[in-house]
Amino acid sequence: MVLCSALTGTRATCSAGSLRGARVLVTGASTGIGEQLAYCYARLGAQVVITARRENVLQQVARRCAQLGAQKALYVTGDMATTSDPSRVVKFAVDELGGLDYLVLNHIGRYSFSPWSGDVHHVRGLMEVNFLSYVQLASAALPSLEKSKGSIVVVSSLLGEFPTPFTAPYTATKFAVNGFFCTLQHELAMRSSDVSLTISILGLVDTESAMEKVSGRTRVVPYPAGEAALHVVRAGSLRQKESFYPWYTHLVCLVRDWCPFFRDVIIRNSYY
Repeated sequence: MVLCSALTGTRATCSAGSLRGARVLVTGASTGIGEQLAYCYARLGAQVVITARRENVLQQVARRCAQLGAQKALYVTGDMATTSDPSRVVKFAVDELGGLDYLVLNHIGRYSFSPWSGDVHHVRGLMEVNFLSYVQLASAALPSLEKSKGSIVVVSSLLGEFPTPFTAPYTATKFAVNGFFCTLQHELAMRSSDVSLTISILGLVDTESAMEKVSGRTRVVPYPAGEAALHVVRAGSLRQKESFYPWYTHLVCLVRDWCPFFRDVIIRNSYY
């Protein structure tokens, strides 16, 4: 009980003024957590560029961002499976906003919630979208972020720290993301860079995509996407190295290596 209280009782808040006018690029912003992230930044008066594959949906999200108070609300289509698109998207944001203060990496590729079928091609494609494009986006944005003393915010998953059944390709990509960006945190600190890097570890969130995959298959309770997005925005604005939402994700990471036999039994019994 004391441990849980300690994990949940230090909820700092970010003021609207801290993000007013901030130049933000959010990937995967057409639906789910990415869409909610865009709305959070808009409400705080940021200048927002959003990207995803579907232009018609991006138009609607950008329009809503403008209504919510974004100083700018722009969009650029991009397919993160295409190797040239990450750099192009960053260039658009830098050119249109005059620089970047926040790069928020959130997009993910399609995957099924099922036992691994042996499809290596799918794993390779998902790695391109979920991991390699993150590296490309960060690489392209770093020069601008160095100038602004800005931030990279990586939306990751508990599955990148704590593997479970039926998500092998997705889990592999998230382990890669966490490993790369944790290493980059060290390297930025070692060269005294003013760029902060936040990795947000999220548990099950009630996005439409997630619910379609796990509905009727797990006993894990989903948490609201809007709250998850606000948590990520807050963590990035406070320049935290890592953050966890909901509260149990931090506890799970802390105790994951205790009693591995019972841990694995609990994991397997949490699925139908």
